[in-house]
Amino acid sequence: MSDPVAERRQHWQGVYAGKAVDQVGWHQTVLTVSLELIAQAGVGSGAAVIDVGGGASTLADSLLAKGCAVTVLDTTAAAIEAGRARLGDDQVSWLLADVTTWQPDTRFDLWHDRGVFHFFTEAADRAAYLATLGAALKPGGHLVVGTFALDGPERCSGLPVVRYDAAVMGRELGPGFTFQAEAFDDHTTPGGVAQRFWFGLFQGT
Repeated sequence: MSDPVAERRQHWQGVYAGKAVDQVGWHQTVLTVSLELIAQAGVGSGAAVIDVGGGASTLADSLLAKGCAVTVLDTTAAAIEAGRARLGDDQVSWLLADVTTWQPDTRFDLWHDRGVFHFFTEAADRAAYLATLGAALKPGGHLVVGTFALDGPERCSGLPVVRYDAAVMGRELGPGFTFQAEAFDDHTTPGGVAQRFWFGLFQGT
């Protein structure tokens, strides 16, 4: 019987093993759209923020500059080690875990996800992700989620994805979240491939 958690870890470890951190398809020097939506959420100094799938991302750098308390969760050891090598252990809490099985022991003001949720093509995995989100987010906390847009790619890093807009994501999240804002990002990979992202800002009840 297959183990989807182990398969995901192995897949992404292989991606990082074959490329430098700044050459993976989703790399951005500064996550401008994410930061704009985080600002709209009113998140600032002292806020507890978790970046899901952000092991090697520079979002943590930007959040630290805002005075946030930053936690980064990633399923891939190579990604975590890249972030840790840059920022150390003193400023950031690093979690090597799969978001569908992780059991949070604290709650956050904001949950950020750029490019994780859209890989969950199975309803059971999406339900597990949303259960973790619900357990980790403070009442009234915010979600910033980025996925491929409806007119974006159908696959990424060799895997199929589910594409979203505000309406589709709203139905997935259910009545416990209120849509607040959206943005689009026409990202170009280091290899020159265009990828259209959709981002949504939601507030939990």
